[in-house]
Amino acid sequence: MEGREFLFKLSNSMGVSGYEHNLNSLLEEYFKGYVDEISYGKLGDFIGIKKGRGSLKIMIAAHLDEVGLMVTEIDDRGFVHFRVINGIDPKTLPAQEVIIHGKKEVYGVIGAKPPHILTSEDLKKAIDVDDMLIDTGLEKDKLIEIVSPGDVITIKRDATNLLGDFITGKAFDDRAGVCAMFECAKILKDCEHYPDVYFVATVMEEVGHKGARTVTNVINPDIGIAIDVTSADKYASDDILVECGKNIKIAVGPNIHPELVEKLIETAQEQDIPYKIVAEPGRTGTDAWDIQVSGEGVATLLVSIPIKYMHTSVEVLNYTDIEKVGKLIASFILSLKDWSDIYA
Repeated sequence: MEGREFLFKLSNSMGVSGYEHNLNSLLEEYFKGYVDEISYGKLGDFIGIKKGRGSLKIMIAAHLDEVGLMVTEIDDRGFVHFRVINGIDPKTLPAQEVIIHGKKEVYGVIGAKPPHILTSEDLKKAIDVDDMLIDTGLEKDKLIEIVSPGDVITIKRDATNLLGDFITGKAFDDRAGVCAMFECAKILKDCEHYPDVYFVATVMEEVGHKGARTVTNVINPDIGIAIDVTSADKYASDDILVECGKNIKIAVGPNIHPELVEKLIETAQEQDIPYKIVAEPGRTGTDAWDIQVSGEGVATLLVSIPIKYMHTSVEVLNYTDIEKVGKLIASFILSLKDWSDIYA
């Protein structure tokens, strides 16, 4: 239950891109018993280090930030205008409850024109963020005392258990990956391993992978393993290969080190971990892309957790997939002593 509890707390917390520091104390609380030291990158990336017996350095990275909104204006009627901080479909926003993180938390709702007053032309158009407003119930003179342009906004949503091992909530992209790192750390706690392991919760992935790029230069790992989520909405496309609760994704392609991924697949087979190999012929859209070309270059892997309804406030996953990813990466680390284990 410890890992699930951690995911619930992460999901229910605010950590929009650039504001991930709000989660630092929570990360320290859960990782401190499993790592030898904790530090932070200059942009705010969390780094937990577990020492090994050898010289190999492995960095595991999952991004901590979530998509969100930002206040742009408070009009004379007291309504809050806003913009999207990358990656939210405007169609999912009307009628959502939100929290504006100003000088104090302010609750509001996203309103839009009701259908009764829409013209026939309006009904044919997709709703735009510019047509939406946040109503807090406060007049402008009261609201501007606690809310300003630049304040971030999150959807008000608490994570909830569904049937079986399924959970729904916001920000599972990619706090599910952070929990997979935690599951890996739990396995490694009492194990003897050769590589030094760096558990890194990166910042600002959703706005350009900024944390991964800089922190990799600082750590200079031999191997980088990015953990992210991947679409599992099979009802939406026959091209989607993974399903929640059934398998995890192992990426192959130019962003991925060929010998390492072969070793990772062998490990999955040895541990009876169900997986799908998914071809990524170009950019993977994850921290793996930036990790690979940092410094003098890093041998990189990408493992992904299936998720439905990505970048909404009702993302759905199966917690057993998080445990599978944690077990796979821990087993992979335990199988390595030095580069000869890969290039044997």
